[in-house]
This record gives sequence, structure tokens and C-alpha cells, in this order.
Amino acid sequence: MNDDLAEKIKELKKKKSAIIVAHNYQRPEIQDIADFTGDSLELSRKCVNVNEKIIVFCGVKFMAETAKILSPEKKVLLPKENAGCQLADCITPEEIDEYRKKYPGAAIVGYVNTTAETKAKLDYCVTSANAVDIVKKIPEKRIVFLPDKNLGLWVKKNIKDEKEIILHNGRCYVHHKFTKEDIMNAKNAHPDAKIVVHPECLPEVTELADKVASTSGMIKYVKEEKAKKFIIGTEEGHIYRLKKERPDAEFYSLGNAQICFNMKLTKLEDVYESLKKEQYEIKLSEEIINKAKLPIERMLGL
Repeated sequence: MNDDLAEKIKELKKKKSAIIVAHNYQRPEIQDIADFTGDSLELSRKCVNVNEKIIVFCGVKFMAETAKILSPEKKVLLPKENAGCQLADCITPEEIDEYRKKYPGAAIVGYVNTTAETKAKLDYCVTSANAVDIVKKIPEKRIVFLPDKNLGLWVKKNIKDEKEIILHNGRCYVHHKFTKEDIMNAKNAHPDAKIVVHPECLPEVTELADKVASTSGMIKYVKEEKAKKFIIGTEEGHIYRLKKERPDAEFYSLGNAQICFNMKLTKLEDVYESLKKEQYEIKLSEEIINKAKLPIERMLGL
């Protein structure tokens, strides 16, 4: 059934001159039909340079919005209309206005995991891969960092006392579930394994890991690291991608496999229907696109 549907999707994709991109946390069968898999900004940037005019973005809404911001002339489709992100939704444009009033002169720095309306209010955007580097380069000495508190604490730890960092109290419910106990148990069970975790994890987890990295950083690390065993502290879907990159290695989830409900909403049937009916299109005003592009461009400039 899946094979038949995958073939239908491929045929329809050619007919419609569309491209399918999938985040690393998507279901295996979704990753398998994608033209590109990767993290959110990486995928959006790849979409800029393709000739296809339709982008089917298998991920969550803020990711598809970012693709639309960077490729406004293209039709961007989100196969599952209700695939949201609790982290992205935990900060509003109104809250950013309040931060500006409370901390005049501070740079407002936001994670790429934010809505288009929120991005339109930021000074700088960052990814989990470049957050430390970008915050170091920002001229302002006072930073409001949002929405992920754990990522903000990781940045704070790595820039030490160079800047004052004010943190928004948001979190990714998936990464927040990993514990220090999970790390200790993993070390006991697999003493020869390298423990690799995402910077959205709690400080007690990142402190004990062998490597703290974004999803793309994890891919780079396991490809270059000689170890044959890895314990992975991120959404369980990424292990499928990592196994493809290192088929000779063994991968285990840190503690219980943690699943992002929204990332798993998209099924092959949804991708097929999305292509067939050209649904659900991401629509953003020209004003939001232009304003939201600025913090991304500032980040790329640094």
C-alpha cells in the first residue's frame, strides 16, 4: 500500500513540478519520498534555489512559513493543516512588544522555531546550530532570547559573562523530557557509546553529554566520529536519518524514545492529497514576509 502511494506521489510531483522536503523528525516513509531531508532553515534555504514552483513542506507550520518567507513567489503547502508547534506558539508578537518596553535598547533574538508574525518583530533570528555564534557577534550587550529557555541557557553558558541574557520561559516538550537519570542509565548500559543531545535539552542533560548539537550537527558528528555506538537525545525520528548516514553504527534513544506528536501527524495519504488538491497553502501578507525576512537576513549576514 505504502509503495503504491509513494509511486503515485512521485508521478504527481513530476506532473505538478513540485518538490517535497521533510524535516528529520518526520515518519520514515515521509523521509523516504522527500527530495531533501534536513532541519527547518536548511530545507527552506534549499527551496530558494530549486526551479519547482510548488513546495510540499513535511514538518510543522512555522517551518513551512519560513519557506514561504524565503521563497514568496512559490506556492508552499503544509500537508497537515493542524501540524503546529507548542514551542513556536509559546511566544506572541504582543509579548515581544512588552519585552521592548521593559528592556529598551536590548536586542530581541528569536529562535527560528517561531511563527512568521513573531519573526516580523525580531531583531535577529538564530538556529540551534548557530545561536551561540550569532549572539556573540550581535553588537548589543543586552539580549532578550526567546522562546526556548533551555537553548537560551546553553547560549548563556557558552558566552559566559560577555552579555546579559534575559530568557523567555518557553520549552520544547519533547527535549524537556530527557533527564540526568537517562544519561546515567545510558552510560551504564552502553559505556562505549557517545551521547549526543540537542541544545533544547535541560542543562543537567547537556552538561553530561559528549556532544551537544542541532539535528544537522548530529549528522556531521556521527559521520566524523569513529565510535560505533551512539545514544541520541532528540526526537526519535532523527535516528532513522542517522542510521542512513552511518549504517555501520548502532543508535539508541536516550531514555524512552521521545515523540513529537505534531511531527508525526503527516502521513503519505496527506502528502498525496496535498499535491492533488494543492492544500493547505501557506499565505502570508507581503508586510509580514518583508519584516520576517529581515532578522533572518541579519543572521545570515553575521
